[in-house]
Amino acid sequence: MTDHKATAAQATSNDVADRPTPAWLAPLKWLDANLEKVIILISYSGMAGIIFVEVIRRFFFSLQAPWSTSIPVLLFLWLTWFGASLNVKQRTHLSLNEIRMRLPYTGQFACQVLDAVLWIGFGALVIHFTIAQVELAHMNFAIVPGTDNVMQWWFYLATPLAWALIIFRVLQNLASDIARFRRREPFNLQPSIMD
Repeated sequence: MTDHKATAAQATSNDVADRPTPAWLAPLKWLDANLEKVIILISYSGMAGIIFVEVIRRFFFSLQAPWSTSIPVLLFLWLTWFGASLNVKQRTHLSLNEIRMRLPYTGQFACQVLDAVLWIGFGALVIHFTIAQVELAHMNFAIVPGTDNVMQWWFYLATPLAWALIIFRVLQNLASDIARFRRREPFNLQPSIMD
């Protein structure tokens, strides 16, 4: 009886995996797979480009844009927080996997759930307090030093947006962990950075 249920569940999961993706869902799947990577690439390229050009201008032409020291620092917010989201998605963030791997299967699952609860709780706190910071910068019309009309809140928005994405990634991982636990499959406790 159990073998039949396991075979039926396996057949159902294979059927779902073999189905073609609807055309309207393809952009969402691409976004799910690449959102953090695109934001990291844009912010890192922007930072590197500004710094490279301004170093050349400073040393060879004795010129420098007044905003060239503040914009890269603010772009770094986008780079770091969305990089954190990518690490949560790939499970390459710092964790105590050496201890967790020595626990029994149910203990491993309990640790996965505890991780999710802690990430969500901390993320909710970060979002709550950083939204207040974004609102403050928005209400005070805070402008990036060296610019005339580039608003600081555009850059500060990176923190609550990225943490909302981190919470979403944690929920995705938790759903995957629950599905693995129900199927009694091993958890991915040694992820690869090279995905």
